[in-house]
Amino acid sequence: MVSFRQPRTATALAPASVPPSGLPGLDPEWSRILDVVESGPDAGTAPGATHAWHLLDNGEQLAALGAEPVGTILCVHGNPTWSYLWRDLVAQATSAAAEGRPAWRVIAVDQLDMGFSERTGVARPLARRVRDLDDLTRALGLTGPVVTFGHDWGGVVSLGWAVDHPEHLAGVMLLNTAIHQSDTEPIPAPLRLALARGVLGAGTVTTTAFLDTTLALGHPALPTAVKNAYRAPYRTSARRGGIGGFVADIPVDARHGSHAELDRIAESLRSLTVPALLLWGPRDPIFSDRYLDDLSDRLPHADVHRFEGAGHLIAEDVDYAGAALGWLAQPTPSAESTPLVEPTPLVEPVETHTEPVEPPRPLWHYLDELRDSDETALIDMAPSTGAGPRVVSWRLLSRRVREIAAGLHQIGVRRGDRVSLLVPPSADLTAVLYACIRLGAIVVVADAGLGLTGLTRAVRGARPDHVIGAVPGLMAARALGWPGQKISVNRLPRASRRALGVSYALADLISLGRDEELPEPPQPGDVAAVLFTSGSTGPAKGVVYTHGQLSAVSRALHAQYGVGRGTGLVAGFAPFALLGPALGARSVTPDMDVTAPKTLTATAVAAAVAAIDATVVFLSPAALANVVATQGELTPSDRAALARVTSFLSAGAPVSEPLLASAAALMPGASAHTPYGMTEGLLMTDITLDGIREAARDDVARGPGGVCVGRPAATTRVRISALDETGAAVGELSEDPQVTGEIVVSAPHVKDHYDRLWLTDQAATRAVTPGERWHRTGDVGHLDAAGRLWVEGRLPHVITTPHGVVTPVGPELAVSALAGVDRAAAVGVGPAGSQQVVIVVETVPPAARVGLAEPALAAAVRGVAGQPVAAVLVVPHLPTDIRHNSKIDRTRLAGWAHGILTGARLTQP
Repeated sequence: MVSFRQPRTATALAPASVPPSGLPGLDPEWSRILDVVESGPDAGTAPGATHAWHLLDNGEQLAALGAEPVGTILCVHGNPTWSYLWRDLVAQATSAAAEGRPAWRVIAVDQLDMGFSERTGVARPLARRVRDLDDLTRALGLTGPVVTFGHDWGGVVSLGWAVDHPEHLAGVMLLNTAIHQSDTEPIPAPLRLALARGVLGAGTVTTTAFLDTTLALGHPALPTAVKNAYRAPYRTSARRGGIGGFVADIPVDARHGSHAELDRIAESLRSLTVPALLLWGPRDPIFSDRYLDDLSDRLPHADVHRFEGAGHLIAEDVDYAGAALGWLAQPTPSAESTPLVEPTPLVEPVETHTEPVEPPRPLWHYLDELRDSDETALIDMAPSTGAGPRVVSWRLLSRRVREIAAGLHQIGVRRGDRVSLLVPPSADLTAVLYACIRLGAIVVVADAGLGLTGLTRAVRGARPDHVIGAVPGLMAARALGWPGQKISVNRLPRASRRALGVSYALADLISLGRDEELPEPPQPGDVAAVLFTSGSTGPAKGVVYTHGQLSAVSRALHAQYGVGRGTGLVAGFAPFALLGPALGARSVTPDMDVTAPKTLTATAVAAAVAAIDATVVFLSPAALANVVATQGELTPSDRAALARVTSFLSAGAPVSEPLLASAAALMPGASAHTPYGMTEGLLMTDITLDGIREAARDDVARGPGGVCVGRPAATTRVRISALDETGAAVGELSEDPQVTGEIVVSAPHVKDHYDRLWLTDQAATRAVTPGERWHRTGDVGHLDAAGRLWVEGRLPHVITTPHGVVTPVGPELAVSALAGVDRAAAVGVGPAGSQQVVIVVETVPPAARVGLAEPALAAAVRGVAGQPVAAVLVVPHLPTDIRHNSKIDRTRLAGWAHGILTGARLTQP
């Protein structure tokens, strides 16, 4: 049994006091001292003993404003912080009330023996601290509605109060914390070190080592003045006894005295039905994502947001206060309940669009329908065996899907489990993906194009229960500590299996699933997949699709392009190849490096077309450019195969008319299309080559410029939210022509939500009419009088000049059309509202080094840009994303250009 006894220096008593003046962000008017009678006899404490608490409370300021609180936020800090942690929340809540918004009273406590509260001189284990908080709220006369908010150990204490006071509880909010320690996993290494014999007292009380280590966990580093503010109540060892006491009270195993109370609180959470918000910093060496997983399991209805880049001191890393107050303003999930705060409508309603609802076919419909067919379902052009193209019939694919699904079920994979697929595009990937779909498991797809860092972030964030991978993926999973049971695609030697932590091989699953006994199939509303974005506009986001929404994607592709039963589909972009079986199409991915689409050659496309007698070809713009560039290698038979194609599509980034025309010359019998979409909605609009040419002749339609991406697809609606002078999309949703703003879309096949990104999901959603889903794309553009959509760039890349808002694509296209220019990027340099336009170009041939453009080129650029241009820079290569190799990283370029123009070294961006 671990003793609760604190280090001896804790016996030096000290009264409560208010913090010194001048601490950054802390208003002295918030501080108050409250004497609280302690309930019940405890070891070392006389019945009825009184202890003085320091707390922050904006109640008097709200009263002075005449603002009636809608509720109380009860904030509890952890170890070794104090109520200073919550200063931004107190400030923002008070400011909101002053502005006439709903008023929240915020009470942020200093736990006894911590901060500026009294030093009691006795141990305060978890159960005592939960009772302490109850004593305080009784002394305050606090009644509901109360929303608790905790961090670190304060999260546990706040949840203890929450489960004990259901009559007052309106919600719970948490920053990084832990409520349960698995018996099979060790406690975090920093805490093991702090608990080590000879270290506990010295590291937590005698010295400031534990405090200093915690304060070093800010991302970015905390300012010195803020660090000193956190140190203010802990200047002497006599005042740090509570820090050591908290560490000593960590229940490392079931023998610990606080284990029972921790277990009681953890299990009680499962019965909480009030709204919950989990705000998390994944760069936390103490409370990693496994503790978030546990909380999510106990509070499955909770809204979750992971702040990439934030860590243990998440309250210092991000605007947690704004996130929390924004969440409190949302309607509660229950249809019967009213919002804690009445939300303000974001846009005016538009007319409701109704359509006849067709019962969705499940994604495995054709696998069942064609289970006895020997027709070709897919061809693997580069199988891992290296034995040449591998032809898979519908009969074999259908049987393998059922066997793998049954085998997965045999080893414990259940509906709702997450399965990360680290398998290159292949017949194996297709079979595994559809097996998971049929079983009701949720597939997590993050392709290698994200790069190792991005892939690691995606896999860890998606919290898979199982990982199915080829050897390279399994090696990365092992080396980088990716979670989940490991399953290999191929059989491995025993030593390799042990080294990689592999439990089963695909062949094992097939053998286990020979009886093909499957559970009931998932329903349309069940989650089917988490598909990660390219990461070209920030960290890759997990996009959640239900079965019904993925079925709607296949219906949209069929309705727009006629892709369906009997169609031969060549997909140079892996996600579309995976849709082949759902469409009833025979599909193939060309022999290519999926991490580098621009390596795809014309001969590889021709071979894929010939192998499957394809009539539809889908390629990314980067892949399409290299296909055109390598057409000289085509043989007469290659050209004959390409001539049989009836449709080809290129999407993922803007496609220029010359590139599309060159590709059309290679496939003279094909209708050339460039659909507009994103991971969140794969087909929003479509335009043909002839449509692009028609739009180019219409100077009025071009308006502010941009790339014309055509009219909305059959089941899609497109609206524009106009930009203001700051570049923010604030306008009501509109179809008015020639108005530049954010592009907002609605369709049955738009994503359901973002995974563990509640704030992002809220920001990307426009509320219009209940039951409708409108997605803010983050793209800017305009509609013309003919109803065509023109894309002008990304919202974060809008340039706010003294003369007005400038969108980048128009100037970029004009400059790219100049002789000697391959590609161009327009970026803004300087403060918002007074930014200057800088044009960065790739030349033909490529420049040998970074520098200012030659005077003649600079003059030509300024002559066509349509905007005042501060500088023209040339680079050997513009930075692009990995997946598409075509989306220019304008944010990175803008920072680089600012450095160049302010005297930084001339380096490649």
